Amino acid sequence: MARIAGVNIPTNKRVEIALTYIHGIGPANAKEICEKVGITPERRVAELTDAEVLKIRETIDSDYMVEGDLRRDTAVNIKRLMDLGLYRGLRHRRGLPVRGQRTHTNARTRKGPAKAIAGKKK
Repeated sequence: MARIAGVNIPTNKRVEIALTYIHGIGPANAKEICEKVGITPERRVAELTDAEVLKIRETIDSDYMVEGDLRRDTAVNIKRLMDLGLYRGLRHRRGLPVRGQRTHTNARTRKGPAKAIAGKKK
C-alpha cells in the first residue's frame, strides 16, 4: 500500500483513480500528475516502483495543496467570512445554504432532519 500525502492509496486501482483518494486531487489533477511524472495512467499502483512513488509524492508536495493544508485553508477562509460579518459568513454560522438555494423546502443536508412544529395539525 503506497502512502502519499498521509493517505494510503489503494494498490489494486489504476494510478489515475487512486490519486483521487487524496483530498484536493480530482480526476484532472491526477491526470496532470501522471503526465508530469511520466507514468501511464492505466498502470496499477501495485506495479509502481518505489522511485516512481517518490516522484509522485515530491510532485504533489511541491505543486499542489492537499489534505491538512487544504482543509485548514478552507476553514480559515470560512472563519474570515464569519468574522467580517458578511452575508456568506452569517449563512455558514447559521448552518444554512450559502449559495442562494431555496430553503422553504429542501436544504435538508445543511439544515438537518425536519423538526416537528407543535399545533401545526388542523
